[in-house]
Amino acid sequence: MPLFFSKFAQLVPRLRRLSTAAATAAGEDPKLSRIADELLALSPAELDDYAALLRLKLRLSLTSSAAAGGASPAGAGDAAAGAEEAAAAVKTAFDVKIEKYEAAAKIKIIKEVRAMTDLGLKEAKELVEKAPVVVRTGLPKEEAEALAAKLKAAGAAVALE
Repeated sequence: MPLFFSKFAQLVPRLRRLSTAAATAAGEDPKLSRIADELLALSPAELDDYAALLRLKLRLSLTSSAAAGGASPAGAGDAAAGAEEAAAAVKTAFDVKIEKYEAAAKIKIIKEVRAMTDLGLKEAKELVEKAPVVVRTGLPKEEAEALAAKLKAAGAAVALE
């Protein structure tokens, strides 16, 4: 279960009641009520992503809790390390990049590039010859790893970004 949702799951029904009651109460800020309603409408996975994003924006450690001093911003060195950890933990889209290839394997690599990109022979050849070049962008991790494995088997040096 996601970290954020597991800690606050028991509070969600109560927050929903308070949110609807707050909207009707006099003197409440409608902007805050709208934000609270939108947060309560998020799925558990979206809440977890939101919590990670909020911690990143506030320069907090991804593993710190509110009770353990989560309200104080981290130092500049910790912020850079936290941002790198957040980027690595949150990254969901990968790019498949051909770094270099063996000249003897060029034909095999062109065939693989044609199969994975639906390019014509001429376009695939030009793309491969431009190495280092990004072949596919925005792929899920599993699909990107599968394409990288195919290209490595054909003789290319591949990197996932």
